Amino acid sequence: MARKTLAATLALAAGLAVTVAVPPGTAAASPPGTKDVTAVLFEWDFDSVATECAGRLGPAGYGFVQVSPPAEHIQGSQWWTSYQPVSYQIAGRLGNATDFQEMVTACHNAGVKVVVDTVINHMSAGSGTGTGGSSYTKYNYPGLYSSYDFDDCTATISDYTNRTNVQNCELVGLADLDTGESYVRSAIAGYMNTLLGYGVDGFRIDAAKHMPAADLANIKSRLSNSSVYWKQEVIYGSGEAVQPTEYTGNGDVQEFRYAYDLKRVFNNENLAYLSNYGEGWGYMSSGVSGVFVDNHDTERNGSTLTYKDGANYTLANVFMLAWPYGAPDINSGYEFSSTDAGPPNDGTVNACWQDGWKCQHAWPEIQSMVAFRNTTRGESVTNWWDNGADAIAFGRGSKGYVAINHESSSLTRTYQTSLAAGTYCNVQSNTTVTVNSSGQFTATLGTNTALAIYSGKSSC
Repeated sequence: MARKTLAATLALAAGLAVTVAVPPGTAAASPPGTKDVTAVLFEWDFDSVATECAGRLGPAGYGFVQVSPPAEHIQGSQWWTSYQPVSYQIAGRLGNATDFQEMVTACHNAGVKVVVDTVINHMSAGSGTGTGGSSYTKYNYPGLYSSYDFDDCTATISDYTNRTNVQNCELVGLADLDTGESYVRSAIAGYMNTLLGYGVDGFRIDAAKHMPAADLANIKSRLSNSSVYWKQEVIYGSGEAVQPTEYTGNGDVQEFRYAYDLKRVFNNENLAYLSNYGEGWGYMSSGVSGVFVDNHDTERNGSTLTYKDGANYTLANVFMLAWPYGAPDINSGYEFSSTDAGPPNDGTVNACWQDGWKCQHAWPEIQSMVAFRNTTRGESVTNWWDNGADAIAFGRGSKGYVAINHESSSLTRTYQTSLAAGTYCNVQSNTTVTVNSSGQFTATLGTNTALAIYSGKSSC
């Protein structure tokens, strides 16, 4: 999302909704297909995404890749410039329309669907010339929008207990589109239909909270594929006027509490508490929830774990991929000291773990869990065990088993599974595990390590 303050807490898209909730069941929620893990390649250029789809995402079993906003935007090196569009032509920092089309084709050829981070709540906060050469002012985008197409409130949102303020005023000073207006809805749908024409499979709706759910439903109804996958950014806030559940009729909604609570549990509490994680914690139902350990906003504002948290972060991602709740995003960005810092090399990734690119989606502990998740999809949690503190283990029916040791010392014990007898590869360490005829195996886990085995993976 766009910048939250001049200093970068940015896009915490807390924002709008609708007075009338869209009827549930009108959209296909949760990603289509048998692979529900999305690699979010934040600020990767389209050529680099194409290469990664073919070389890693497809072979690893990722079902989706999410790309950063492709529309023309304001100039500047900061990452958040991508979240201030000035036209709907594909002419941003990450590539042009040809690059975009070639990326979609390459990803599809690798069996990976493409989700686009889509900025439709607002335009820019100033005036100038965009990355594609378009001139603009805050309330005038020639050939696209004029002052009549923006909400009357030009003040910054200040009261999240007031629905009108959240829906009709400006998110951090960005020109707020009047999505209740037919022309605006048509223009937005035109942009999204262009993307669908390139073969896009889904949209992440940035700042969805700042648009009434009914407005989004109307826009979606105008698309050439009105059942296309949607994942909406609606940040939960206790006591706020706009709530995430209002949007589930349109598609999936990102469950921010999942990420917030994982940080608290992995940093300060006991993993044993996770035995009923999900609806048992008051979250939205699994089938409409998008989950993550961190995203580009939360890793900068400190509300979640980040790559800077070491083993806590890695193990939280392992848990998320092993646990049957929601559709998981793996955030994959770059190192930063300034929260405003844009992508290295303007988004060109020459290789993972070079030039500051963190490539979390390719960390062996995380990447290996994608196939685990695909294999165990649809299986319930079985054989839960915990030590009352920071060591847990659980099965996924007869298809898989995971153990996590977040204690300060190593742990040796015999685990009970529902797996068939045989030899399995522990994909966390590339060592073998032998399950006996009673479904048991004995293993030692070092501090802050995990074990994961699943059917069909017998050798390392």
